[in-house]
Amino acid sequence: MAGSQHFSENQFTIKEVFQNIGEWISYFLSKWKVLIAAGIIGLGLGAMVSIFKKPVFHGETSFVLEEGDAAGMGQMSGLASLVGVNLGSLGGTSGLFQGDNIMELYRSDRMLGETLLSPFDEGQLLIDRFISFEELDKKWASKVNFEAMDFSIPRDSFTVSQDSVVKEVSKLIRENQLAVVKPDRKLTIIQVSISSKDELFAKVFNERLVEKVNGFYLETKTKKTGENLSILQTQADSVRAILDESIGAYAAASDRVPNANPLLSSATVESRKRQIDVQATGAVYQEIVKNLEIAKVNHRNNSPLIQIIDQPRLPLKRTEIRLVKGMVLGAFGTGFLTLLMLYFRRLYQKHA
Repeated sequence: MAGSQHFSENQFTIKEVFQNIGEWISYFLSKWKVLIAAGIIGLGLGAMVSIFKKPVFHGETSFVLEEGDAAGMGQMSGLASLVGVNLGSLGGTSGLFQGDNIMELYRSDRMLGETLLSPFDEGQLLIDRFISFEELDKKWASKVNFEAMDFSIPRDSFTVSQDSVVKEVSKLIRENQLAVVKPDRKLTIIQVSISSKDELFAKVFNERLVEKVNGFYLETKTKKTGENLSILQTQADSVRAILDESIGAYAAASDRVPNANPLLSSATVESRKRQIDVQATGAVYQEIVKNLEIAKVNHRNNSPLIQIIDQPRLPLKRTEIRLVKGMVLGAFGTGFLTLLMLYFRRLYQKHA
């Protein structure tokens, strides 16, 4: 009996729910004129957005980053130890940069700032182009006097205001327009993308940024081994010059006494001294050349390989709101908002 009563209550509750849904449907249908008007307004708004909203262009570069052959250094160290050379003093900066670190370089204020201050075309810098099409001279008119700023002067001569503008523009690009990603974490491919309303700016800025960051990365990765290689090359050139001078002096001494009597030591003493100089200098030169060749191999092994896969080419990929899509989205958005407004309005009237 109790179970039957409980079933009846549930049956009544379900019926009441369906009745309530029916009332809401009837209410919304009674407001069909309002909903149609909202849809028409949404269609118009969506069409206006599609027509007047500028498309966004995407300048993209992808490249392969292959780090230096650090694994081969163990074998090279073993070979070097046989000739008494410690490659620890010739080593590079294997721990300074890894693949993910170059991605952070792309987001740094220094790299973005240097790129902005590079030329866009004759007589205009990239930062000037950005300020122009983003209309920052109007948006920031109350804070910054752009007419008094010349970004073509050396960076060391910048005022505080100029440095602040470069930093803020870099921040805008980093947060809104720059994307540096690895499409697949298992691969060594890195993709750099710049999105902008200005197609030429997106292309040129992307090219300049990739050029500067990758150049800085290569320079830093090979700086230590490059300096060591340069020092050894200078030493080798200096000792070779001394060796050539010693050989010349030895030959001249021999020519002065072409058939020296071996019983007269005073006749051959100068020639013997020159010969010893040549032998000693030759031994030193041989050791330096050996170290120089090992340093060259180490420098090559430590140099990362950056191979460009794709570069931005005109016309760039673009994203925009198509007319039909914009109208549909506008109608749906205004219709949904109108439904919510009618819903809360009726709730308020029922409980007021």
